[in-house]
Amino acid sequence: MLEINYRGTADLIPYVNNSRTHSEQQVQQVASSIKEFGFTNPILIDEDDGIIAGHGRLQAAQLLGLDKVPTITLTGLSEAQRKAYVIADNKLALNADWDYEALKLEMLDIADDIDLALLGFDDDELAAIVDGLEEVEAELQEEDYKEIFNIIVSCKDENHQERVYNELLEKGYECQVQSL
Repeated sequence: MLEINYRGTADLIPYVNNSRTHSEQQVQQVASSIKEFGFTNPILIDEDDGIIAGHGRLQAAQLLGLDKVPTITLTGLSEAQRKAYVIADNKLALNADWDYEALKLEMLDIADDIDLALLGFDDDELAAIVDGLEEVEAELQEEDYKEIFNIIVSCKDENHQERVYNELLEKGYECQVQSL
């Protein structure tokens, strides 16, 4: 079972080969999130207080002047597993997508009570999500779509492809050449 323990920020050892970087702006965003919501995501460490995941959270805690932070110690990982998890923890979250309509509805629902800047989106992103969806939807009306029908012709070689292409052009067909 995972157990949360509070450790001193000075006792935690950042992983020297951590490939994830944190800009000052992003650390400030994390710090603002911690101030608003609390330290809800403990730093993951190994048995020797080495950080596995949470380098940015540690920097944000230090920026806020926190002496102790919540940690979870991951035990039993091999060196290779630990190194792999340092990368996977960061990359797997990036592989997710957004349901922008649901995101917009959530943002509009909380906009009167919460500063949307706390969510980590910059002003342009917020505008695109909250205001831009109506514009995009208005621009993409059904009459704007044009159906296109394709035929794929397999050719023996590049010369054959060129002959077929030229013959179809001469007959008035709109053509594109693709090599797969």
